Amino acid sequence: MKTITVPSADQVSDESRVLFDQLKKRLGKVPNLYATMGYSSHALKGFLDFEAGLNGGQFSAKEREAIALVVSEVNQCAYCLASHTRLAILRGFSNAETLDVRRGHVSDVKLNAIVQLAKSIAENKGHADERSLNNFYEQGYTEAALMELTGLVAVRVYTNYVYALTAIPVDFPAAESLQ
Repeated sequence: MKTITVPSADQVSDESRVLFDQLKKRLGKVPNLYATMGYSSHALKGFLDFEAGLNGGQFSAKEREAIALVVSEVNQCAYCLASHTRLAILRGFSNAETLDVRRGHVSDVKLNAIVQLAKSIAENKGHADERSLNNFYEQGYTEAALMELTGLVAVRVYTNYVYALTAIPVDFPAAESLQ
């Protein structure tokens, strides 16, 4: 199987280099996963635009990290588990809470509805179980929230799959194992 490496800025298009510069300004570096997406400026830009649009929606940064963690756990993505554990802690989760999210059960009722539904969507390839979907609505979420949640799951599935296909080096501290 072909080994895919993380490209340097001189190995990508001018369009990707512009995106790399923006990422460096915003994040302080270009994470390996984003750099690898940069093999295609269209893929990287599409990902960044989709994620940015969803980040302006009704879910808080903390809720978005919970979605990222549970979906990445379903998909066993070491890269996303590492990066989103770090981000979740920066957003106010304790390490123990990140592990609970990854297990798919948290004590906060509203957050649990989000986590359970995101997990069900990821596990069932979009066919969420009726109990999780009904609970989501019972917690006051709307159809708009469902569309945003579905988008957040899709964004994370994309990054999970990029990592699964490339196995590029993880440039964040490893997430604790659930075992």
